[in-house]
Amino acid sequence: MEFYDVVKARRSIRGYKNDPVPEDALKRIAEAVSLAPSACNIQPWSFRVVVNPALLKKICAVYSAPWLAEAPAIAIALGNSGVCWKRLDGEPIIPVDIGIAMEHLVLAAAAEGLGTCWICAYDMAKMNKVLNILQPWNAYAITPLGYANVPPDKIKRKPVDDVFKIIK
Repeated sequence: MEFYDVVKARRSIRGYKNDPVPEDALKRIAEAVSLAPSACNIQPWSFRVVVNPALLKKICAVYSAPWLAEAPAIAIALGNSGVCWKRLDGEPIIPVDIGIAMEHLVLAAAAEGLGTCWICAYDMAKMNKVLNILQPWNAYAITPLGYANVPPDKIKRKPVDDVFKIIK
């Protein structure tokens, strides 16, 4: 798929078929994540794709939207705040780095014809516990990964001129 077609096609999917995600697609998605930029190229992340039914169930107990449980896989974006670059005031930049890498994942998934939906609205400590994640690592974001069970609705966007300005 051409890049701008991928960007236009990507939607937050909230309903999944139980068809497995092909391993070759996961390999291409992994390559896209590995190519994501980060501050000082530290790449303070590690991604996991969970397909184990028992672990999927535990993840769904922390974020209990029914459509998440439909997905055959869930991708987890782990970040290490101990090694990430920090702003001059000492604030870790890890949320930005994870955001960039996660967007590479969701765009690559869209190029593969797969659906995703960014999820960050969960108790991170509980998610870390069910995933057995230890500090300085944290599960910053998750996304279901699979084929949409219905085509996504068209989405309304603000006009480009409202969200992007060129200052001369």
